[in-house]
Amino acid sequence: MKTTVEGSGGGGGAPAAVKRRRRDAPGGRRRSVGVSVRRRVQVDATTTAPAPLQSLLAACRRAFGGPGTVPAPDDVALIRDILDKMGPEDVHLRAVTKAAAAASFPRTHPNPIITRTTIYKCKNFSIVIFLLPSGTVIPLHDHPGMTVFSKLLLGSLHVTSYDWLVDAGGGPPAVVGGGGNDRLLRLAKRVVDADLSAPCDALVLFPESGGNMHRFAAATACAVLDVLGPPYSGDRDCTYYQDLPYRHHHHDNDDADEAAGDGDVPATATDGERLGWLLETRKPKELQMYEVPYRGPPIL
Repeated sequence: MKTTVEGSGGGGGAPAAVKRRRRDAPGGRRRSVGVSVRRRVQVDATTTAPAPLQSLLAACRRAFGGPGTVPAPDDVALIRDILDKMGPEDVHLRAVTKAAAAASFPRTHPNPIITRTTIYKCKNFSIVIFLLPSGTVIPLHDHPGMTVFSKLLLGSLHVTSYDWLVDAGGGPPAVVGGGGNDRLLRLAKRVVDADLSAPCDALVLFPESGGNMHRFAAATACAVLDVLGPPYSGDRDCTYYQDLPYRHHHHDNDDADEAAGDGDVPATATDGERLGWLLETRKPKELQMYEVPYRGPPIL
């Protein structure tokens, strides 16, 4: 911290009246008469966010090269290691939750509101905090062409995630229906179906693996730190899905039997309990999510 003291006089000596002193101060101490003194405190420009957040930003800048790229394994490991060690204090979570509580949003439903705060965003990646009140759900949705790290900072939630199940030759997802009024169903493999409680390790998903389509259901009030690369944008939006039981549709539809035949289903997904049919849907009307400005220190 730098402190400068500025006098009110110009250059050269002070006027005689200013130089006169008198002994009317307590204890006989001398004090100046007519001297105006101002203190100007300069905040050091290096004051920034906590070190973990700065480290995360540096790692993301190295890892994310823009649309169409996937971080290298070493970069993935580095980002996960940084996130695994981060806690609420590293993102000034108290200030974030305070801002969310003070914000006023239009309500179209009585459901609790999910808020998000964007800590940093560029064309290659974004760092975002999601606040989920108890009982709220971020519905099943995808992350097109994206790599996403999710770190649960506070609370407990249930995570369900899927990847598309491709045929044995690496072809497109198995599809049933789609003609006339039939519903278009795509066969997917469940990757994660678990309860998480903070503190816990970060999750990571990739464009084609790791559970690219996921759902978060908050058992308690939760805070989730997400790193998304590249971020959502006007031409990169998410699609919402409804997951339907695999066995019901498997037995009721011959096309499903053929699509999920022994020759097409990987050995790791032959158990019907790990398979599901995903139906594309519109964004749920009851989902309310709003942006709250980031109030923490800047990251450079």
